[in-house]
Amino acid sequence: MQSSKKNTLQNKAQFIVVEGLEGSGKSSAIALVQHWLQQKGHDVICTREPGGTPMAEQIRNLVKQVSDEVVSPTTELLLMYAARMQLMTNVITPALTAGKTVLADRHDMSSRAYQGGGRQLDEAFINDLRRAVLSEHTPDITLYLDIDPKIGLQRALERGKLDRIELEQLAFFERTREKYQQIAANESNVFTIDASQAIEQVHADIISVLNAQVAPHTQATL
Repeated sequence: MQSSKKNTLQNKAQFIVVEGLEGSGKSSAIALVQHWLQQKGHDVICTREPGGTPMAEQIRNLVKQVSDEVVSPTTELLLMYAARMQLMTNVITPALTAGKTVLADRHDMSSRAYQGGGRQLDEAFINDLRRAVLSEHTPDITLYLDIDPKIGLQRALERGKLDRIELEQLAFFERTREKYQQIAANESNVFTIDASQAIEQVHADIISVLNAQVAPHTQATL
């Protein structure tokens, strides 16, 4: 677990993201974080990407399920940012403005890893989209659940039928993981959790980060 990054968030609306490859345990991690935040007095809004609004959920279905034509990597990237714009405009920004804490299953780091690393799209192009959609807005904390793609994909397969992206070749996920790790090593708001550990230890490491980085919420700050 990465523990050297210290910047405790004192009494403010917070944007927390859980990231990772398929099978990394994001769902159980999000449930844990939500419970911890609520116990600390935070009013939590949970969302996911792509998705989180009616239009963005339809985009999610297109991205994940289309099977009767080849999807251009650039088209995939643009759809991700279109869904993200809807979510930022209609859910995330209003919630943060209202003093709520937003907890998201994936955000911009996913596009940088999957489309930038996995699809090998031009980084400058992705950064132009990021600036257009996000401006200077970034998560306060990103919990990156790091796992070997072979282990993660096996876990995903055990859950049931794989979607279009989950059916990619192993090399795609290896490139995606490499980009995730690169981002995590260079950005102070990203905390890496070893997701190959027993779930009890994974959760203990997550709680350790939250205890160090997130203050209890108080009404006086609203």
